Amino acid sequence: MDDNKFLRIVLPGIFAIAGLVGVQAYYLLKSWDLKDQEFDTTMHIILSKVANEIAKYNDTVLPKKNLIQRRSSNIYAVNVNSSIVPYVVEDFLYQEFTNASLTTDFEYAVFDCHSNELVYGNYCRFNEKDRPVYQASLPRFDEFTYYFVIKFPERESFLLSNLSFNLTFALLAILALFYFVYTSYEVARQKKLSKLQIEFINNMTHEFKTPVSSIKIAANALLNSKLVKSDEKLEKYVSIINDQNSRINNQVERVLSIASVEDDFLQLKKVDFDLVSVVEKIIDQENIKQGQALISMESCCDSLIINADEVHFTNVIFNLIDNSLKYNEKEPKITVNIDQDQIGKIILSIQDNGIGIAKEEQKNIFDKFYRVSTGDRHDVKGFGLGLFYIKNICEAHGWQISLQSEVREGTKISIII
Repeated sequence: MDDNKFLRIVLPGIFAIAGLVGVQAYYLLKSWDLKDQEFDTTMHIILSKVANEIAKYNDTVLPKKNLIQRRSSNIYAVNVNSSIVPYVVEDFLYQEFTNASLTTDFEYAVFDCHSNELVYGNYCRFNEKDRPVYQASLPRFDEFTYYFVIKFPERESFLLSNLSFNLTFALLAILALFYFVYTSYEVARQKKLSKLQIEFINNMTHEFKTPVSSIKIAANALLNSKLVKSDEKLEKYVSIINDQNSRINNQVERVLSIASVEDDFLQLKKVDFDLVSVVEKIIDQENIKQGQALISMESCCDSLIINADEVHFTNVIFNLIDNSLKYNEKEPKITVNIDQDQIGKIILSIQDNGIGIAKEEQKNIFDKFYRVSTGDRHDVKGFGLGLFYIKNICEAHGWQISLQSEVREGTKISIII
């Protein structure tokens, strides 16, 4: 995936979640304002009732205007127009708060006109546990003569408790945004590291191509030399050099093929060719290389024309047969079967009598660099790239690939074309 495509996927997601967070924050603020207005209205109703109770108790008349004044978000003053006894105020407040089912803590003070001081009354909790130390921090209201002041120290906590549902969703939205951004950052970082890794492998393998080619030329020249041919031991050593150089070259080519698949540089050159004929040639070459007929073929017909990249198709078949030969503890017996179903799909399968693959390993068998665990044994060399390459080529063609295997019973890999 290129950088532009990645950004086209990630950025809309970030903006969408950020938009949801913004909407949630807007509605949270609106809910806060509504709850604050509701609290203020409830306080005016409760305090008006308390003022009326005090007026009845003192047999006085309340002022018609400016009965209740709000100094700040959580402080109110009530003008009762007569002297007040603190414990009477507290009783009336408790009574009206209980009637209104309001259980937020409050503290109050009563103005004493004789001493011209605000006398602190009490800190009142509906839950008697953990009673705090009394606080004398209530303001005076010089425009009133007889009044009491009430403060709600836990007003914000009270309002927040009524917004717990909204707050939960707002926090979840914020967490979702941070998680998405963090995940996108990690994906981008891993993508960058993966790109650096692929570039390193590409550069490394390309650097190997020159010395490998030079060694091949030198080895071929030595093999054709009369001096080397006359010395049996020297000829054997040169043959080993040539064989190992060919092996290195094959591994380099395989790594380059995988890199091209992974970098999305793979461009299939599809042509029409006879699948049966190509597979027969591959089998003949492998049997000649092994010195015996270890591979057989069964086909439903003599010719099947498909449209595919012949080079990559050939590599896929070579890789599958090579795996069947390598992963075998006895004399290999490999069968390549070509069949066709009623709707025209071609089923090409390669079955062997090898060591098989355990069930728990099969789900990862097509992953890059994955090799079946064999403990400390390393009988078969490789990078774990063969099946990864095969799967990518099949997917690029739109083919399906499946695997069936039992330990010590063999493996069957099928490609549906």
